[in-house]
Amino acid sequence: MIELQNIDFSYYGQDGSGLHDVNLTIHDGECILLCGCSGCGKTTITRLINGLIPRFYPGEVKGTVLINGKNVNDFPMYELAEHIGSVFQNPRTQFFNVDSNSEIAFGLENEARPPKELQERVDTTIKDLEIQNLCNRSLHELSGGEKQKIAFASVYAMNPDIYLLDEPSSNLDMDAIKDLQEHLRLIKKQGKTILIAEHRLYYLMDIVDRIIFLEQGEIKGIYTPKEFQKIPDKKRKAMRLRAADLSAIHSENSQSTQANPVLELKNVSMFYKKRAILENINLSAGFGEVIGIVGHNGAGKTTLARALCGLHKNTKGNFFWDGQPQDRKQRLKCSYMVMQDVNYELFANSVKTECYFGIRNPDETLIESTMEKLGLTPYKDKHPNTLSGGQKQRVAVAVSMICKKELLVFDEPTSGLDYDSMAQVAGLVKELASMGKIIFIVTHDYEFVCRTCTRVLHVDHGEQCEDILVSPTKENKMKKLFSIQ
Repeated sequence: MIELQNIDFSYYGQDGSGLHDVNLTIHDGECILLCGCSGCGKTTITRLINGLIPRFYPGEVKGTVLINGKNVNDFPMYELAEHIGSVFQNPRTQFFNVDSNSEIAFGLENEARPPKELQERVDTTIKDLEIQNLCNRSLHELSGGEKQKIAFASVYAMNPDIYLLDEPSSNLDMDAIKDLQEHLRLIKKQGKTILIAEHRLYYLMDIVDRIIFLEQGEIKGIYTPKEFQKIPDKKRKAMRLRAADLSAIHSENSQSTQANPVLELKNVSMFYKKRAILENINLSAGFGEVIGIVGHNGAGKTTLARALCGLHKNTKGNFFWDGQPQDRKQRLKCSYMVMQDVNYELFANSVKTECYFGIRNPDETLIESTMEKLGLTPYKDKHPNTLSGGQKQRVAVAVSMICKKELLVFDEPTSGLDYDSMAQVAGLVKELASMGKIIFIVTHDYEFVCRTCTRVLHVDHGEQCEDILVSPTKENKMKKLFSIQ
């Protein structure tokens, strides 16, 4: 049993953040969903339970956290790690090895398991989770979704009593989310206690026992899945929560034809070392188009995005801009990419400074208005690394607008975003499109695609599969592509 009794917590140097008067009891074998907007306290609760607060995230704590009747602060960290397994929002932050099998075995090695038992447990994990295709792979070669699977496997191998998962679906494609559903059902059947902090809610409705809604660090509601699904759409959006049923989402695109081509790719292939990632890509895009790039984890979506921006060097084929050949350096000059792991592109010591970092003659009015549109003004003097994952995403999106490039590429821009933040990013993408930008978005987010995209480019198995115009008449085809019943 997990008990949070009269918890008040605030991070040092972050006024207003944390938790206020939180009381929550989680029984053994329960599956609990923590939901609410970015920064509402979901991750903070998981950090209190696994002991990262206050050991690694200092702050002022009042109240008590009990694990099976014992104060969590009385457990040495190694003992907590035996009972509690954590899967972080960014799996890269919990890796200690360079290959997948060693990473799965890492926790077991630290428990000094005998070699035979260790190998048996790794083999069982790979079989149970059906990740044979990820065996003996370099972690550096894996996609974000594949890394997430390895992070989950490394926890599963240790067989903890309690699982804490922070945004586990944020980097996963639709099929991988179905795999995650099965993994959650598996550990729930094993009697494990599960806490999931999540923005994407639809895939959990038939798994969780209770849904805890948090707002500004306080518990504002506790629901059963049936009660939660009865919340009116208008109220759910006001709560800044994502859809609980994707089948009810419809396309908002009214564009019926493609724009005149400005950017063209002809017979473009991309390689990693000598291995072909994608071959013979042919596409065109015009000003004002918003093109979603979709496909399975590891299909080459990010590689294509990087090639469009000139960031991926190993390519063959021809790129054209306004009919003129375009080399890699020219692509770098006219494009901007918001990376999937946003931490790679945050350099400044405040949000406002980040918004004009590296930009000559920045437009102060544009900076202020962009921060206001994305809800970043209250954080303008804060260090970007003190923000939540969703807030960091918004900072990177703000920079993309301020830098005034013609081609903008977003890699999973809604990863870790609540409904309100997703809607704000969607609004910004539409505004950028109305300004005549060409926009590509690597995404698994059907709700976001329906709000923003004019076309969807489907890549899989090393090739270009489909190029679909997003419209109400293509809705069934879109739902089939995203595996929505």
